[in-house]
Formats: sequence, C-alpha cells, structure tokens
Amino acid sequence: MATYLSSAEAATLLGVSRQTLYAYVSRGLLHAHPGEEQRESRYLASEVERLATSRTRGRKPREVARAALDWGLPVLESALTLIEDGRLYYRGHDAVTVSVGASVEQAAALLWDCREEDAFGPHAPPLPEGVDTLRAQWQGRRAEQTLLPLFALACGDDIGAQWRLPPERQLASCGLLVRRLAACLLGIAPSAAPIHLQCAQAWQLDATGADLVRRALVLCADHELNASGFTARCIASTGANLQAAVIGGLAALSGPLHGGTTARVEALLDELDTAADPGICLRERLARGDDLPGFGHHLYPQGDVRASALLADLLPLHPHWRTATEVMRELTGHAPSVDFALAALRRHLGLPPGSAFGLFALGRSLGWIAHALEQGRTGSLIRPRAAYVGVMPIAN
Repeated sequence: MATYLSSAEAATLLGVSRQTLYAYVSRGLLHAHPGEEQRESRYLASEVERLATSRTRGRKPREVARAALDWGLPVLESALTLIEDGRLYYRGHDAVTVSVGASVEQAAALLWDCREEDAFGPHAPPLPEGVDTLRAQWQGRRAEQTLLPLFALACGDDIGAQWRLPPERQLASCGLLVRRLAACLLGIAPSAAPIHLQCAQAWQLDATGADLVRRALVLCADHELNASGFTARCIASTGANLQAAVIGGLAALSGPLHGGTTARVEALLDELDTAADPGICLRERLARGDDLPGFGHHLYPQGDVRASALLADLLPLHPHWRTATEVMRELTGHAPSVDFALAALRRHLGLPPGSAFGLFALGRSLGWIAHALEQGRTGSLIRPRAAYVGVMPIAN
C-alpha cells in the first residue's frame, strides 16, 4: 500500500516552506493527490523522498541560486505576508477574511503595523503644479501608460528622506503617498475621504460597486516577494525614500508578466465576449498553442483565493465568463487568477479601460510601502551575488 504525506510532512522532509512545496508541484517536480479534506493535498512519500535526495546531491551554487529566485526558496525574512496551504495572510490574518469588511486604510494600518489615524490624517495637500496640465494632455490614455509618470510628478520633492523623520511623520507620509496615487489614477485632487469611496465617486458607482472596489484593493494589498514588492524593497534598502520605492514598484508592476497581465486578460475577454461558444474559443486557442493569461498561479495549486473571493458574485451574472472558467478547469486544471478577476470586475462595473491595472497598482501600493518600511528599518542593503556564466578571464 502506498504511503502518503500531508503538506506539512512533505515540506518538513524537503526542508522547505509550504509555498515552495506548491511551487514544486506547479513545476512538475511533485504530484499532489486529493486529501481527505477539500483544500488539503497529500503526496507520495517515495516521490518526496526521491526529490529530497536529488535536491541535496551535488548541486552547484548557480543551481541553488536559480532555484531560490524562480518560485523557489525564500531569500529573506519578512513578517508581512504568508502564503501557505493555498491561503493568503497579512500579518497572520486571513486576507480573504480581512477583505470582507476592512477599508483600504485599515488594511494599510495592518500591514504598516500602526494605527489608522497615524497614517491617514484629516488633510490631503494638493498636487504640485503641472500634474493637471499633463493629465489633460493624456486624457483617454490607459492607466498602464499614465500612472507611473503622473505619480512621479505628483510626488514632487516635498516628502524628502523619510528615514530621518520621526515615526509619526514617516507614517503620515505613507498615507499621503497612497492618496496621491489614488488622485493620479482617478483624475481628482487628493482627498482625505476613504480611498474606495473616492473611487466610487470618480467612477459613479453605487454602494455595491464601491464595496467590490474596496474588497479588490484590500485583496491586492500585498503578495509576499513578488517582482514589484521585491523591487520596492531593494530600492528602500539603498536608503532611498518611500516615494522612490513606490515608483519602482509601479515600474515593475507594468510588465506583461506582472500587473500588465490584466491588459492581456482584457484581450482574451474581448474574444470570449464575442464568441458564440467560449468553450470552443478556448479549445481553439489551446490547439494553436496560444497562451491563456489570467489562469493558474504557481502559489495556489487549488486556485487563487483572491480571485475566488472577487468572482463569487460576478460569475453567476456573466454566463460566458463562468463557462470559460469551467472549461479551463476541465482542460488544464487551472482556476482564474487575480488578474482575470480584476479585468472581469473592471468590465462588470463599467470602469475606464486600464482600471484593472489601476486597481492592482493602488491596492499593491500598500504592500510596496510595507516592504519599504520593513526593509528600511533594518538598515541593511540587499545585494545578492551573480552566478557568472560568461567568458572566463584569459590568464596572462
């Protein structure tokens, strides 16, 4: 009779975290088998033992480095966000549960480990001169194109080096950055109103729509050491100020393999919305070898919990999308990711094109700031070494 291990037992035997265990599954190094409970998988003991042996036998330093940076081993310590057993936690609190009722400001206070009133005061200074002129010139462009340069201009030079500020002023500058980013996204003046209500007013949403936006922003707040979070952290480690960390996070998010995936999902939804049968459309794309953005996530083998939370009330209202997600599950085993959910939410609410990326960026700014604060307070520089594979020096 075959012997199976639980997720915890398999991770312990391999000497890795559970999220790394799930990454091994996604790369085909391990096979997950259904467990007794719906969300718990189990693993063949013999297969786990073989992998454990292969991982420790004769590995070269460059192989270790590659595994660490490619959905692999943790590279630094953080008390912010945990992804384990297919769940997402902010400082030990289940993020999906937090998103049920928390405001953006409350989620920020949780991640920044402070009181809400310390970070979000009653005032919101105006944007610097030139922002309105630039916004007028770029009217009609998508957030992917405008948000980064607008925010960089909106920050001006009045925040300075936050690491030399008293803690209370440092936290106040964090809230100011989020409010300025919201203003750049929405085309309004910075406001002290709750962020999700600013969005609702700018986009003319009812209470239900406002709550969907609020929940999306909270669920996007942080996701451990993803590319943009790690970028923000590296920038903060140099002693650069918080606005530089957020600007770096925005730049990294814009890539098509990160937040830019939302635009690729929009293109897929364009195709699905005009197809007579979305199932046939997806099968044809797979047959052609086309990619299917917005489905599957390395860290959530059973499905992205952020997407599940956002789509629970949306998919029943959009049969084409529901059929598409069911067909994808059947054909590939992949569930929708948060990128799909944000694009679907954007369409459901009738928000301007590019707003899926904008929501992602605005929500994730909380995490960029949290990582910058955590790293900045360590006073240490992030400086990994490269595994050189080029031409070796020629001996004299």
